[in-house]
Formats: sequence, C-alpha cells, structure tokens
Amino acid sequence: MRIGLSSYSINGVIERGELTLEGAIDWAARNGAEVFELVPFAFRFDDPDSGRIDTDKIKSARKAARDAGISLCNYSVSGDLLQEGEAQEKEVERLCREVDIAAELGLTRMRHDIGGWGRKPEENTAAHFDALLPRMAEAAERVSAHAKTRGVKTLLENHGMFVNGSDRVERVINTVNSENYGLLLDTGNIICVDEDPLAFVRRLAARADMVHLKDFYVRAGNPGDAAPNYPQGTGFLSRGGIWLRGAILGQGDLDIPGTIRALKQAGYTGDVAIEFEGLEEARYASAVSIQNAKRWLKEAAEA
Repeated sequence: MRIGLSSYSINGVIERGELTLEGAIDWAARNGAEVFELVPFAFRFDDPDSGRIDTDKIKSARKAARDAGISLCNYSVSGDLLQEGEAQEKEVERLCREVDIAAELGLTRMRHDIGGWGRKPEENTAAHFDALLPRMAEAAERVSAHAKTRGVKTLLENHGMFVNGSDRVERVINTVNSENYGLLLDTGNIICVDEDPLAFVRRLAARADMVHLKDFYVRAGNPGDAAPNYPQGTGFLSRGGIWLRGAILGQGDLDIPGTIRALKQAGYTGDVAIEFEGLEEARYASAVSIQNAKRWLKEAAEA
C-alpha cells in the first residue's frame, strides 16, 4: 500500500491562495505522502464556460509531481446521474470530458459521484433506490465505456447518503457489470449510513481499486455545535441521526489502526488517499494524518 493525500484535505489552503496546486503537491511529498489525489474544487483543468481543457495546467501538475517524486493516483469529481432527459445527457457529457482530463493527466482511475451528497429522508428509501438504479447504472456504464477508450477506469465511491452502504454499492457495481467500473472504498464515509467501517472493509476490500481513509468524531446526539453568532454548526447527521464531525486520522472515534489491518488482511495492496475534513489547520492535520497512517501500516506489516 502507498499512503498519500487527497487535495480535498487542503482544499481551503489552495482556495485561499496559500498554496498553488503545484505547491500543494510538493508540500504533500515533503510531508511523507507517496501519492496525491486530485479533486478539482479549488482548482480545475478546464474552462467552466467553454469546456476547453487547459493542457498547460495539466502539464504543470504532472511536472510538479515528477519534480516532487510523488505519483498522481486518482482524479475524483462530483456527479449527479439521477437526472432525466437533457439534464442527464449534459451530465454524462460533462463526466466524459472529466474522463478526458484524467487521461491527459496520465491517470488510469477516475471516481465520479452518482447521486450527490444528500436527499430528503423520505426520498432516501430502498424503494427510491430501486427505482433509480437502472437510470444511474445506464449512465455510469456510458461514462465508463468512454473511459475505457481513454485507458481510464471509472470508480464508484460510497459517498453521501444515497449511493452509500454495502448493499447499495454492490448493487450499482453489479448492475453496471463492467470490468472497467470499480470501487473507491471510503472507510469513513460508510459511517454516514450507520454501518461499521471494519465490517465494510472486510466485506468489500477485495473489490476495491482505491481507498480513501478518514476519521470522524461520532456522538449519539448533537453535543452542542451551534451558538447565536455561529448558527450553522460544524458537524452533520448520519442517515440514522448520529452526529459526525471530521477528525485528524487516529484522533477521532473510528478504529483506524484496525481498518488498516483489515485492508492488509483482505489483501489490498493499492493506493490509499487520506481525506481530512475537520476543524484543525489543514496542513498540520494532514501531516499528522499521513504519519499516523504510515506508522500503523508499518505495525500491521510487522504483526
């Protein structure tokens, strides 16, 4: 396993201009990351209006990785394939363009979302999922078919509240039924639908093409997360109403050493990108998270 960092972890740092994307790649390498995942939130590789791919920006990112001695490992983008008609066609077209970007970056994997982040509880039932499964699978297969022509494998991540959970993830992958469509297994996101992360890893690690590693504080109820001048709070609720907030890897409530052991025991040897989404300063939190993950992987190998 190679341990690395997702650009998502330091997205705010890039967004504020404290690091360029190229600087972020170098920073990650200097702080122990062996791989770096690109998530185009604070940066992008195309023009939002024309859709023209920025080949100079792509070349710059690739050069930064080469110079830093780190590998770019994956390209993760948002997506909503629960739409209909023209909106669905435009989304498939957009995702195919993202595939082209991944290919130009020299990557062989791209994760794209299917259902966004959340849905109203009354629209997040098994019946709603069953009804939408053919639509999402058909569109995902079309994107993956295009990706195959570019040498890119598309991945489903257990992400958000709708397309998440062991059963739903397996059903999507099995319905698409393509060797060019796989799984990005997120060991933290599974808690968003109230499943045990270790059980999830043991069940699906054998199918994983890549892994996201993250940690959360987990509380049965809201511990007090808002005030008159700070009404929004910093946590969120799982599908079953459990309060969650991002944490530095190993400092939250998930069993991260056990998760790493479970990945190793399942025979997973691929890349791992850490995602940090907590309140601590992102560079400090990411650096500590990388070192914790590498230490526990070393301990797992020696066990």
